[in-house]
Amino acid sequence: MEHEQKVKILDLRGVACPLSWAKARVVLDGMRRGERLRLLVDAGRAVRDIPRAAEAMGYAVESPLEVPEGWRLEIVV
Repeated sequence: MEHEQKVKILDLRGVACPLSWAKARVVLDGMRRGERLRLLVDAGRAVRDIPRAAEAMGYAVESPLEVPEGWRLEIVV
């Protein structure tokens, strides 16, 4: 049986970096291996800094995707 990945969504639009990363960390700390965290951000700094911070902690990060009202980041735990 194929394991279905769980995706949690965290809307951080309107939250400045580094507070956006701090909020994402709280959620990531409670997630299990194989789960995904989808972040919605609107700050250019968050698009640059969150993937760097997540990768430095050992998480896999997919390339940011531009969406209406910002960007979507996916982090794999």
